[in-house]
Amino acid sequence: MHELAVTESLLAIVVQSAIDNNAQKVTDIALTIGALSSIVDDSVQFYWNHISKGSVAEEATLHFNRIPATLLCLDCSTEFTLEDELTPCPNCDSINLNIIAGDEFQVDYIEIQKEKDKNNETTS
Repeated sequence: MHELAVTESLLAIVVQSAIDNNAQKVTDIALTIGALSSIVDDSVQFYWNHISKGSVAEEATLHFNRIPATLLCLDCSTEFTLEDELTPCPNCDSINLNIIAGDEFQVDYIEIQKEKDKNNETTS
């Protein structure tokens, strides 16, 4: 259920960006989500479809970029990518690990349409 709060925050960021850039419409939003973030793409999309209605971002397309979890063993310095669940270091079986990547949740870009200029062209 935390995806609702995350999606509400996302909408607030997108709407503020649209206001700051005098956007007529938001068309695309690219997100990076790490495998360890516990954020489910389908849930974000579901909530987005409902809470963005009536906003400048109502018809915006969400693009999801998933980042795998990459860990560093602090005992033997082995860097490895998790396939499924959290596991010890494949080199030395240590559980003294540091997350290098995979807990991200960020907006990579927001694509907008601005008002048509006097030459009847749309800028983005």
